[in-house]
Amino acid sequence: MESSIQKPPTISLRSNIWIVIPIGALILAIVTANLLLLNYVHVFTSILWTGTDIFMAFLLGPILRNVSLSTRKEVISWLMPKMVFYMPTVASVTTTAGYFLASKMGLITLESPVVYWIITVLIIVTVMLIQGLGILLPTNIRVYHELRKKEPNMIRIQKLMRRYVKVVATQALLQFVIIFIMANFATGFFLDNNYYHLLFNIKFF
Repeated sequence: MESSIQKPPTISLRSNIWIVIPIGALILAIVTANLLLLNYVHVFTSILWTGTDIFMAFLLGPILRNVSLSTRKEVISWLMPKMVFYMPTVASVTTTAGYFLASKMGLITLESPVVYWIITVLIIVTVMLIQGLGILLPTNIRVYHELRKKEPNMIRIQKLMRRYVKVVATQALLQFVIIFIMANFATGFFLDNNYYHLLFNIKFF
């Protein structure tokens, strides 16, 4: 008895309807001014973002380079239609939640030294968003359309995927920097004692 082989999914919002969950949670947290929920959404989606970058760059990427072309094609055919929605969603929700969280915690300020670290984070996030929307998303779409061809150019796909993995690896390293800065904010390391106590005496919703 022959096993049934499913066709790879197409780029479809219907098959990625799960994105309403993080987006809905973000909207709910902002509308209700719930700092705990907002913090949860920010931390959880940032874990997904960073974890996916690490997985793609340092685990899946090396594995795909060492498997057969047919296996590589099969994996990428299933992966890319999901990544088109997954990465922009977790990146945008993380960034938006982070902004509202920083604003509510009083970190959006011109006071030194906080302003310098906030500017650093904004620069890094801007670079990552440009990479995501300008390189990663278009690469996903190009690879997807190439694989849909009757005879896909696997050499071209390999070049695109190598660039994709390099950019993802860069994003993972940049996210480590952001995590370092955020961890220090959480402990008040960058803040003087008066500002730190003022910041964390805010009545959270």
